[in-house]
Amino acid sequence: MIKSAYFAAGCFWGVEHKFQNLDGVLEAISGYSGGKTLNPTYKLVCEGNTGHAETVKVIYDDSKISFLDLCKFFFEIHNPCQINGQGVNIGSNYRSIIFYETINEFEEIKNLIDNLQKNLNQKIVTEILPFKKFHEAEDYHQDYYSKN
Repeated sequence: MIKSAYFAAGCFWGVEHKFQNLDGVLEAISGYSGGKTLNPTYKLVCEGNTGHAETVKVIYDDSKISFLDLCKFFFEIHNPCQINGQGVNIGSNYRSIIFYETINEFEEIKNLIDNLQKNLNQKIVTEILPFKKFHEAEDYHQDYYSKN
């Protein structure tokens, strides 16, 4: 079955690129989620007042990769202990979030974080938020790494 999952892990260019190269992922799309602004733009999101984070919509085949495996990969490709940023990209628009659509997904995320937390000396600050809406980013953000 074809499904979607939503992850925020810093700048969406790199996150999109990393997920696109994962077996079982059909497409990764850069966008914005988690905020209050109805029609966010890159400029507005970067100003930090929309509440949105740069988010990647991952369209995947769950017969080839599970939601839990996508979540595990998410934790491998970024620092889930950095508050409001990733590396030099600082701001709430770069914060770490996994969006869930079902109670089962929420429980999988929570259990994964609890297990990962046991092995770290830092607190995982990844937010677990209910998915509400995904706003696709401007065309020039899509497939940024392969274009540039």
